[in-house]
Amino acid sequence: MLIRTVIAGFGGQGVMSIGLNLAQAAMLEGKNVTWLPSYGAEVRGGTANCTVVISDEEIASPVASAPEFVVAMNQPSVMRFQNNIQSGGLFFINSSLVESEISRGDINIIKVPANSIAENLGSPKSANMVMLGAFTKKSGLVSLGSTIEALKFILGTKQKLLSVNEKALKTGYDLL
Repeated sequence: MLIRTVIAGFGGQGVMSIGLNLAQAAMLEGKNVTWLPSYGAEVRGGTANCTVVISDEEIASPVASAPEFVVAMNQPSVMRFQNNIQSGGLFFINSSLVESEISRGDINIIKVPANSIAENLGSPKSANMVMLGAFTKKSGLVSLGSTIEALKFILGTKQKLLSVNEKALKTGYDLL
């Protein structure tokens, strides 16, 4: 198994956190992982994406030219990555911010109103965790338990954020 995932959006949307959490969860499950962040010229508000490669064998390259999964948190990310995802792949779209339809018929599109759900939960900044929850459920790459354990590890001293993020994660997971 060698699975490549690209996660993209504006800087400040928690795109890197999604990737880091996914990578950490996979490591907790004993899988081999690479996490490769890529930032635009600006950090907050600019474009950002990361690539997570998960395998049960050694990984030769962290680059994902034809990922099996793409998570797009905004419209520019949809436009940039819709032609990169391999045929039959899953394309997760933040339908709260993306209005256009995908022009490809050979991929599976999962629409997640991440921002709307996060706002309804009272924590607009947790849209990334809503998306991660939905991704965790539909992709089956890692378990929800591992994702929650990874979140605890990543938050470190910011444990006061655990409750709201865990709730967002579980809500996204239960959505699909």
